Amino acid sequence: MLRVIIVFLSLLVAAPVFALDGDALLKQVDRNLNPESYELYRKLINVEPNGSKKEFTMFSVKKGADKVAALFLAPASEKGRSTLRLGENMWLYIPNVGKPIRITSLQSVVGGVFNNSDILSLDYATEYNVAKIEDAGKEHLLFLKAKNNNVAYDQLKMWVDKAKTIPIKIECLTGANMLIKTLYFKDIKDFGGGIVRPSVTETDSPLFKGYKSVMLYAGIKKRTFKDEVFTLTFMPNLDSLR
Repeated sequence: MLRVIIVFLSLLVAAPVFALDGDALLKQVDRNLNPESYELYRKLINVEPNGSKKEFTMFSVKKGADKVAALFLAPASEKGRSTLRLGENMWLYIPNVGKPIRITSLQSVVGGVFNNSDILSLDYATEYNVAKIEDAGKEHLLFLKAKNNNVAYDQLKMWVDKAKTIPIKIECLTGANMLIKTLYFKDIKDFGGGIVRPSVTETDSPLFKGYKSVMLYAGIKKRTFKDEVFTLTFMPNLDSLR
């Protein structure tokens, strides 16, 4: 009998421990943050070291893995401008200027700490693979590696709440592990339609001492769009979707 027990225990010890599927977990994080296709309203606030603020209001739409567009509603000086992202390609449309202008992911159409990649963000699983997962108590710590060199950040460290499967904090890093910025996800809110996610994203950066940028989310809801919405010719007409 003792021998049987010993054999049984040895089998338990030898049994493999099934690790979390990191890429599946990351896709769940994406879906908990936003539906695959949606519309939303955002207020973006840039705060300078002296306390002064500049605010922008935007209407955004997304379809699938790689199509995002946004329209500026305020301030008056920006009203009517729109941005479009198709994969890693981005454009800015300015009324009365002519055809859309190419922009890059690391530029910022609003200034401040958020860049164009942050403002026109895709699903994390579209741009990153999970290289490693660590247990961080109440959170999973995901180490993400960019799928190609066109991604704004070579690496991300993402702390994910285990109970809610939403990010708490993300550190954005270069390939040499230099910290570019940190994103903080706060104030979880029920937006209806099964969408329960942070309503505030804040960021700061060691490269912009004393500066902070904040995004406030409202009106997130699932919505489907035709592909023509995400074209250069439709950029002047984004307001028709509201």
